[in-house]
Amino acid sequence: MRLFKCQACEQATYFENRSCGSCGVALGYLPITGELAALEPQGDHFVALTRKRPLVRYCENIGFDACNWLIAADQGSKFCLACRHNHTIPDLSISENLFRWQQMEIAKHRLFYTLIALKLPLRNLTDDPEHGLAFDFPIDDPEQSTILTGHDAGLITINLNEADDAYREKLRNSMGEPYRTLLGHFRHEVGHYFWDHLVRDAGRLQKCRAVFGDERQDYAAALERHYARGAPPDWQGNFISAYATAHPWEDFAETWAHYLHIVDTLETASTFGLRIHPMATKNKALHADLDFDPHHAASANALVDAWLPLTFALNNLNRSMGYSDLYPFTLSQPVVTKMQFIHEIIHASQIERKAPGRRRGFFRRSQAPGPDIPPEQPPIVEPPTDPLPDRPPVELPPGPDESPPPIPNEVPPQVQMGVG
Repeated sequence: MRLFKCQACEQATYFENRSCGSCGVALGYLPITGELAALEPQGDHFVALTRKRPLVRYCENIGFDACNWLIAADQGSKFCLACRHNHTIPDLSISENLFRWQQMEIAKHRLFYTLIALKLPLRNLTDDPEHGLAFDFPIDDPEQSTILTGHDAGLITINLNEADDAYREKLRNSMGEPYRTLLGHFRHEVGHYFWDHLVRDAGRLQKCRAVFGDERQDYAAALERHYARGAPPDWQGNFISAYATAHPWEDFAETWAHYLHIVDTLETASTFGLRIHPMATKNKALHADLDFDPHHAASANALVDAWLPLTFALNNLNRSMGYSDLYPFTLSQPVVTKMQFIHEIIHASQIERKAPGRRRGFFRRSQAPGPDIPPEQPPIVEPPTDPLPDRPPVELPPGPDESPPPIPNEVPPQVQMGVG
């Protein structure tokens, strides 16, 4: 994710900021241009202090301190590009539910930031009832069975209890997972959705099976076997996680999630101008200048070449603070090959979507607005790279989440039940 700043005073800000901590001006995120904009009131709306100064308003969910995204002032929908994908939200009259849903939305909006930057197709259930992407955030009922996080034909369900740190940490320990976060859940589950549309529906099944295995094996039986026996002892040579060994669908979703982890974190590191040059070694694999846009990387290997030195440094920093490693995973060459498949289908999807025509300007359209069209990105000139030789598996040393968001604004007393 990029580093943002207030256009009014140049103060650096968080992606989630609703106002500038320095000058106090209102802020909102423009998903079409990828800017966190300072806002100037104009009647019931705002003028975004960006180059084209569009007239905008906040998403309706600003009232619950759950969203800071903006929409065109004359747009019919009450909700922003990300919130239009909500299908069922919890009872917000319960303060605990409200807080947990706010945490869900922080993670979900970060997910959508990356999906938009990668120019992936985003359709909601209103625009496309058969192929749309939607989210349910239910909470366990003591009189019923536990709600499971999962994906079913475009509908992603995430148990609201996952937003409780103690609940999530207890599950992480009981399941022997090195990493479990809300953002990780979103990235994993959306991988299942895009498998449907970028693999199955795009005629790539045979190519995918050659990389991930045959998904036609019984899924329920595979999961039962995994939970009964665990992962094979040598799983790290071919899989990104133990859970990825359960079934080819899970292998794809886990690898997809890590691809998004890498792209988003590398963008953040690049935005900060990080240079990794450890003085203790001249090993080129541990040196990198992070000065490129990972959304436009030439290959998965190019991403991994930057990722290895960054995570080696971050893991050492975490250990100095007494924390576990930020990225406690191993990227073997078979895993990088799987990431390359995902890299290729994402970028093929971008190419296919350019054909209908380009969008120009911020809200200038020749047709009704739709949330499934991501913004045009400026061309990126990639730095030259040396040919990548065959190499042995890349071993990363054996995480906490991103920095906490700013203190939320005061929540208004009016609370409604659900978002369509």
